[in-house]
Amino acid sequence: MFGILFLEQLFVTYVCIYVRCVMSEAMAIAASLYNNPRFNSESEIRIRNNKLRRQKIVRRQYMLISAIVFVVMFVAVFNIFSFKASAQSDSYVPEYKYYKTITIHSGDSLWKLASSEYNEDHYKNIESYISEICKINSLDSDTILYAGESLVIPYYSCDYK
Repeated sequence: MFGILFLEQLFVTYVCIYVRCVMSEAMAIAASLYNNPRFNSESEIRIRNNKLRRQKIVRRQYMLISAIVFVVMFVAVFNIFSFKASAQSDSYVPEYKYYKTITIHSGDSLWKLASSEYNEDHYKNIESYISEICKINSLDSDTILYAGESLVIPYYSCDYK
């Protein structure tokens, strides 16, 4: 009698350990308390194992799709920024801004000097160029220039000096 009781207890313990691996905690407790063969039958165990297997497959597919979406987004962002970075044409030649000193001669005016050195690629209009010359030399736009004075004026060149 003691041997049968021991074997029965051993079987219940083994089933509980096995069931805890594949069942939820609540189902395992219910199965161990009532020792109901419905919870421990082969078909129920197979159904629970299949459910777990399907859950693992769905989780794996979700992770795979997430990884693919991440890689596609990364490649798209990388391509967008790499195209933006190389937006210059192959024929682009940089121009550098330099300053030179000129001497005022008799009859020269600020407008006359500005119109000879004005570059429309770098200034909106000749007034903005004259404004920059005045700012560099601390002049007002209506200042009278005298022969022999020196002015610093900006100019652009493709040569790097």
